[in-house]
Amino acid sequence: MRRLLALSLMAFALIVNAQENKTTVEVPQWVKNIKFSGYGMIQYQAQDPEDNHTNSINLRLARFILDGKIGDFDWRAQIQGTNVKGPGEPTVQLVDLYTEWAKYKEFKIKAGQFKRAFTFENPTHPITQGWYSYANVINALSGFGDRTGEKSSGGRDIGLQVQGDLFPNAAGRRLLHYQVGVYNGEGINSKDADNRKDVIGGLWVMPIAGVRIGAFGWTGSRAAVGEKNRYAISAEYDKNEYTFRAEYLHSQGMGADTSLGDKADGWYAFGIVPVIKSKLHAKARYQTYRKAKEWGSAKTMYEAGLNYFFTPKLQLNAEYARVNDRSLANHDYNFVDVELDFRF
Repeated sequence: MRRLLALSLMAFALIVNAQENKTTVEVPQWVKNIKFSGYGMIQYQAQDPEDNHTNSINLRLARFILDGKIGDFDWRAQIQGTNVKGPGEPTVQLVDLYTEWAKYKEFKIKAGQFKRAFTFENPTHPITQGWYSYANVINALSGFGDRTGEKSSGGRDIGLQVQGDLFPNAAGRRLLHYQVGVYNGEGINSKDADNRKDVIGGLWVMPIAGVRIGAFGWTGSRAAVGEKNRYAISAEYDKNEYTFRAEYLHSQGMGADTSLGDKADGWYAFGIVPVIKSKLHAKARYQTYRKAKEWGSAKTMYEAGLNYFFTPKLQLNAEYARVNDRSLANHDYNFVDVELDFRF
């Protein structure tokens, strides 16, 4: 009995001693700052151009995101999975990888792969944007499925950008934003093929809360097609769940299809308004893209729909469009899109 008691006391002493001398591992603050998030978009689409009716359920997009902070530097890494090549041919690729020195609101420096500094719509989140897709002119002239034949790059490129917000008013709201970037000009995950860089800049004023009025310029080249020069004029009101935006884009420079000439342009205007606050939004959009800057090449869409929010991170979007495509023998047809979008 005494032997058992002695062994028990010895074991207890060893446990206490181990606890008193245990090593504490301190997790670095930059690790604590890492945030994982993402989203998915499930899509049904149907359209009925003459002799080319289609309808399909599609996995439009899935993204997985890591955001973090190290001192005065913010960083992001984002991976995307999409059926960009079509059903059965999914593509997984790195879409964002950048860091930004963000100590001062007046002057920030970003380096890596990120959104080009062109148009208000390009950097908008695909879900927040509210439609089945970005406007056709944005897709064609902002580096998505670009007119130059550049692969779908989600409006991104590799480069260096400076930006900032200036002139705070009495309430602290800043009145002027500027941004200038230098990029390879080839899209994501691609080295510069012609050793000539694209330069893109934007400037906008914010005279009252929710309002932005701006202009953008882009000059550069792409190895396969030569020089490109573009500009955009933009206006937006976004406050209290009311969003109105309009933009005009113009491009000069040959595209991948040389038969279309060296000019293209397009515009869009839309409004999204709350019917039931934080629950149901109604929307309407008018857009035209002229791939040869003449009406015979114009594709125009008249769109209307609803966005319903089950929760702030789960929504159902539906829209109908009447399409007029001048490049088709029978110009007019119908288009329907329904999407279930979620975030985590």
